[in-house]
Amino acid sequence: MTRNNGNNAEESKQEKYIDDPDFLRSLVQTFLQEYLEAEISEHLGAGKHERVSSRVGHRNGYKPRRLNTRVGKLFLDVPQDRESTFRTELFERYQRSEKALILSLQEMVIQGVSTRKVQKITKELCGTIFSKSCVSDWCKRLDDEIGAWLNRPLEMAYPYLIVDARYEKVRRDHKVESNGVLIVKGINEEGYRDLLAVEVVNTENVSNWGDLFSRLLDRGLHGVRLVISDNHKGLKQAIDRYFQGCSWQRCQTHFMKNVLDKVRPKDKARVKQMLREVFDASDSKAAWKRLQNMVEMLRTTYPNLSEFLEEECEDTLANFNFPVEHRKRIRTTNSLERLNQEIKRRTRVIRIFPNAESCLRLISALCIEQSEEWLMGKIYLDMNLFENEEVKEEQPETTMMKLQNF
Repeated sequence: MTRNNGNNAEESKQEKYIDDPDFLRSLVQTFLQEYLEAEISEHLGAGKHERVSSRVGHRNGYKPRRLNTRVGKLFLDVPQDRESTFRTELFERYQRSEKALILSLQEMVIQGVSTRKVQKITKELCGTIFSKSCVSDWCKRLDDEIGAWLNRPLEMAYPYLIVDARYEKVRRDHKVESNGVLIVKGINEEGYRDLLAVEVVNTENVSNWGDLFSRLLDRGLHGVRLVISDNHKGLKQAIDRYFQGCSWQRCQTHFMKNVLDKVRPKDKARVKQMLREVFDASDSKAAWKRLQNMVEMLRTTYPNLSEFLEEECEDTLANFNFPVEHRKRIRTTNSLERLNQEIKRRTRVIRIFPNAESCLRLISALCIEQSEEWLMGKIYLDMNLFENEEVKEEQPETTMMKLQNF
């Protein structure tokens, strides 16, 4: 059967991509289809609808072809030409080196490799080198798909947000800079985890965080009750501005590190255990009592640390105002730290991204994979507990007032 309508073929491909929970299968299918399109363009000496003197033939629709792979069945549209001279070597070569091609496609896209390396991969696997414009077009099409994901409407409420940043080396204006990668994770009203935003910025400051939060709100983000993050000054200022009325949970893991940096090595284990007992208390009242005891025990040997705990520890206990079953999972940014470790594992082979776009392409693609795994997996938190337990919104006026009540 010949398909004369290229637009219908494209729409069909996009629908399959959207409906397919397996991102890798969709990624491979997209690139193989683009490979076929580039291959016939090279054969005919011209792209679709392109009027150039180098043209040596014309297209004549498509024939469907199913390809069985390790990542599932792929449905491709093989281009035809009027003279029937076009023969693709893709399927023969693919069957011989399927695993290598999949891994190379992952490297080509997910690892944000340069255009020249993409050309080298296609030469090794397919026996030919496509032009820089073809490779750039592939990247643009993938960027369009990733862009659609990054700008998708947020229809559900997200009671919890976990916010963090990591740093990657990126070339900008012929210089290598350390760029911030800002990531926002949400837990939606049904209890599933989802990654909501990824941005690459030249510095992590209140302006860049504020711009990210503003775009999230424009996309429909609502229902936020608690934001979990570290105490980066710019990030905290942006949270206060864009999520007024929401609680803020200072990451207990980062806070623990801040505390241990203030004590001598011989005392670290003891202080760590004392603070862990505060965090692991059964309820808010018990946590505050343990904190009071800790402050008093450290006042003589570590007066500055004692004062620091009195002034700063309150923000690490916001999780006690939420359902007890949720508390351990909303008290740190550790879940994003684990994602960051996976990103690091993939990006360390690149060392320096050729530009910010390639960095965003890589990390966004990894986040899409992770989001799909979470959304297709088990419920992370039982959100019905919000209905069964009234969430306490009142906060103590000052830490010292709380301590004096015991």
